[in-house]
Amino acid sequence: MPLLPDSLTAISLLLLLSLSCIHASVHNYAGDKFSRKGNAYVVHGGSEGIYYSHPNLNQSSASSNGDAYIRFEKIIFRRPQEASNFSTGLIYAILFEVDDRETIGGSAYGGQRAICCTSDLAKLGACKEGEVIHRLSATNPGWPEVFGVSFDVNEEISTMQPRSVQITRTGMYNLYFMHCEPRLGDMVVEGKTIWKNPSGYLPGRMAPLLNFYGFMSLAFLVLGIFWFSQYARYWKEVLQLQNCITLVITLGMFEMALWYFDYAEFNESGVRPTGITIWAVTFGTVKRTVSRLIILTVSMGYGVVRPTLGGLTSKVVMLGATFFLASEVLELVEHVGAVSDLSGKAMLFLSLPVAVLDAFFVLWIFTSLSATLNKLQAKRMMAKLDIYRKFTNALAVAVIVSVGWICYELYFKSTDIYNEQWQNAWIIPAFWQVLSFSLLCVICALWAPSQNSMRYAYSDDGSEEFDKEDTLTLIKPSAAVVSTKDVSELRSVQIQSEDGEEDKRE
Repeated sequence: MPLLPDSLTAISLLLLLSLSCIHASVHNYAGDKFSRKGNAYVVHGGSEGIYYSHPNLNQSSASSNGDAYIRFEKIIFRRPQEASNFSTGLIYAILFEVDDRETIGGSAYGGQRAICCTSDLAKLGACKEGEVIHRLSATNPGWPEVFGVSFDVNEEISTMQPRSVQITRTGMYNLYFMHCEPRLGDMVVEGKTIWKNPSGYLPGRMAPLLNFYGFMSLAFLVLGIFWFSQYARYWKEVLQLQNCITLVITLGMFEMALWYFDYAEFNESGVRPTGITIWAVTFGTVKRTVSRLIILTVSMGYGVVRPTLGGLTSKVVMLGATFFLASEVLELVEHVGAVSDLSGKAMLFLSLPVAVLDAFFVLWIFTSLSATLNKLQAKRMMAKLDIYRKFTNALAVAVIVSVGWICYELYFKSTDIYNEQWQNAWIIPAFWQVLSFSLLCVICALWAPSQNSMRYAYSDDGSEEFDKEDTLTLIKPSAAVVSTKDVSELRSVQIQSEDGEEDKRE
């Protein structure tokens, strides 16, 4: 009886445990232990999107020579001495494209899917008991690629011959080391595999980000030239807020440049430079934290309708520090560590605090903006009111677009459980960079240094003049009435005194 496909296959469960590719095209295995999945023992060797080979003799870089391959180097399987008194069946290295996942494993009579051949399947003649079930793909000739080694009696180490697999079809490729021998539960795998795309060692889903961060570096450079020229031209009129915006632009320039060099080095060497990655993550986290604090304090009217934050200063600082720590941990784990080593619960645990803090920022910002707008309208400060209304509209648009994109991102990830849309995955992190940069450009346009910058600053004189005008409109009429009344009384007294004097003279 033929092997029946099943949607809830054991190999599908393995793929679900490795939704994201490891962030290194050189995958090192340093004593990785096999874990039991179904009736098999498995080590996940890597998952990456790779474009097909298209040789280009014009490429100058050795890493960009147009070849796409996966190379096995010094792969060693090591078992304990106490488990070396018997020979074994094959220990497999199985390399397959995600569309061919159904070619691994099988089931008898439509029952539970198994990776290793069971006695029922062996009776049907479909496979040999104790071996990993695999068959050739109907759409991709020659795949999956399957290699195997075995242990002889008293042999503690078994070495796989070095080999290179040429990639001739674009796809998401997965590598698993598997075996079906329960007595080899403590066996480990050592060595490395090298995964290469035609343009370099960057994984396929990350390759477009190299050009993206190059473009963003130029965009920040253009924005910086505009802002710093205005800053130098009107430096005598610069507000405290404009100094903060200058800091955010500077941090953004460093962040984009560091990300570009991080991906460029990764593309050339195949190993992600940890130092540059940590600096890029830290600059980005500081930029996001400072940006949120600036927007919050401006929303409160700091420097515009109030000179200080008063008792709110400590709360604002505490919120900023908490957001920085939560974001830094999440970003370091995501970019420096291997994402595929984390379960969904671990990522959810790290992401939830950042999401909650972001929601709190949004709520506090718009509550403060409402109070500031009401205060400006009550005092009839029309110039400040106009710029605050534009600022509020820009923030509202950014929040609406963010919510819409979050919904799309959830839909994208829920419908792409096997990373089949890996070629478009780079758009998700790129969008957030573009959105934050766009909002920064709007803020720079609203608060660009100019000869009239000081009219947006808080001023005791301006407030007092406004109060005096209100006071004068209330006091002047009564003062005039009092003066007229006093003059009339004085005149009557004078007339009476003059009449008295005339009577005396008579």
